[in-house]
This record gives sequence, structure tokens and C-alpha cells, in this order.
Amino acid sequence: QVQLVESGGGLMQAGGSLRLSCAASGRTFSIYAMGWFRQAPGKEREFVAGITWGSGSTSYPVSVKGRFTISRDNAKNTVFLHMNNLKPEDTAVYYCATSRTTASGDVNEYDYWGQGTQVTVSS
Repeated sequence: QVQLVESGGGLMQAGGSLRLSCAASGRTFSIYAMGWFRQAPGKEREFVAGITWGSGSTSYPVSVKGRFTISRDNAKNTVFLHMNNLKPEDTAVYYCATSRTTASGDVNEYDYWGQGTQVTVSS
């Protein structure tokens, strides 16, 4: 199994920046990619960024491209989500997850999930 622990969430004003971290432990050799998702109250879980563990290839949906950047530190088994120019609609619980197959946004391809960290953006 893989254990994931997110950190870095909080309350920010619109236009601000925030960095989330996700530390992986356990069977990390099985990880092909990691992704960040978010879920706002009453909404479905939404993909916001993915990165392959080896090459570092990244993917983003249009909604966050240019504002969010995913990166990784392989030595520390940690993935980061840098969020700039935050908007109130970015308010959600943010989750990191691991995949053995893809860095795309298909939630069904992700095996292990963290407990989530709350990000709240005020206007």
C-alpha cells in the first residue's frame, strides 16, 4: 500500500498563492504518476494536475492551466501543487492520489488517496 499525507492548505485572499505538499510512503516503487484533485461541496471530484514520477511529464485541465503548477521531489517522495492567482472558485478540499498507469484526469485510474487538505479563497 501507499500512504499519502497532504499539507499546506489554508485560508487565502483572492489573487494570493499557496503551495500544497503531498508526501508518499510505503510501496512508492509502484507509483507511475501522482495527481491532485479537488472537491467542492455538492460537486464531483475534479482533476487539477498530474505528473509522471519518472519523466516529470505534466497535465492540467483548462480551468487551472497557467495558474497551477505540479512538481515533484523524487528523493523525498513528495509532490507539490503551486497555486497562483487563486480565485474563490478554487475553494475546495484538495486531494493527492497515486496511479500505476496514468497522469491523466481519470479518477478511476488512481489507487491511493490522501485525506485531503482544505483550501478556502475569500473574495
